[in-house]
Amino acid sequence: MSGPLSGIRILEVGHMLAGPYCGLLLADLGAEVIKIEPPEGDIARRVSPHRIGPHNAYFASLNRSKKSVVLDLASDAGQAALGRLAAGAHALIANLRPGAIRKLGLTYEALARHNERIVCVALTGYGLSGRFADQPAYDYVIQAIAGVMAITGEPDAPPTKTGYSAVDNSAGIMAALGLLARIVEGKGGQVDVAMYDVMLSQLNYLAGASLNAGETPQRYTHSAHPYVVPAQLFRTADGWLTLFITHDEFWRKFCVEVDQPDWLVDARFATMEGRRANRDTVLGAVAALLARETSSTWVRRLAPLGIVVAAVDTLENALASDLAREREMVVELPCAGARLRAVGSPIKFSGSSPSYGAPPLLGEHNAALLGG
Repeated sequence: MSGPLSGIRILEVGHMLAGPYCGLLLADLGAEVIKIEPPEGDIARRVSPHRIGPHNAYFASLNRSKKSVVLDLASDAGQAALGRLAAGAHALIANLRPGAIRKLGLTYEALARHNERIVCVALTGYGLSGRFADQPAYDYVIQAIAGVMAITGEPDAPPTKTGYSAVDNSAGIMAALGLLARIVEGKGGQVDVAMYDVMLSQLNYLAGASLNAGETPQRYTHSAHPYVVPAQLFRTADGWLTLFITHDEFWRKFCVEVDQPDWLVDARFATMEGRRANRDTVLGAVAALLARETSSTWVRRLAPLGIVVAAVDTLENALASDLAREREMVVELPCAGARLRAVGSPIKFSGSSPSYGAPPLLGEHNAALLGG
């Protein structure tokens, strides 16, 4: 692999999403990522009903450019092979319960005898140690207990999860960051990344308002921002529009464009403070206006003014868009006898382009890496 991490070897022991996404990001940057799987393979090899050639679509989306070795880490032979791989690795990502991580010898304490400079990342639900460490943790559960579901959705609707696996993906990114920080430091050691911690961290300004002002986060109709008005979804003549007016200069441009000069002098509308204090009145007036035209019409009129505005679209349309094409965000992976596509790397470097390899078959690289 080419890229800024070329020459870095990462071992990955995990399943499904968080750990494999961490490994995917590193592989896209040129690292050699060796996926250590149990004899039955990563669960992700079977989770999706869609198959493209020899690959499960779910697994393929998270494991391109990696190598796969099958090891029974509960056996002496598996532990011996792990030690040989660890001796030549810069880091290891373990995405299992803490009890399993320790039992299978995937901590720095266990692997330092093979390689003092190895960085061991434990990506868990609640941390590598502590009273809550071995409780089951999935994306859904973390969204529930960290307060994410309670602030998501319409005010009169049940608590709602995000539309994608926000916890798993975010934790994978944080694990990659922690891993690289320790490698740059030049020291081996243990890195502890908890999904729970990651989500509390991402609630930053809401948590700050709660901790320092006693403010209780609440849900607003149409995903409205708690402080910025107008900043939410609006119905249009043919769909939905997201409009985000962050300060009064953009509000002035908006009012001029939509021929509402009174909104520039009415104290309820003219300033952000006034709009926030009169939220329902302002949003009702803006909603009535935006409903008269199509989403594309509003984007065409408002976007050239620097106003943050966009039509709500589908994933299918986003993947087929000119923007995705220009950013090279849909790529083709090598796949014999089939067309296998995936979302490309979000990290771009001047003067180089990422290269993408095929997802590995189960145990495909045992002979090359372990001699049998």
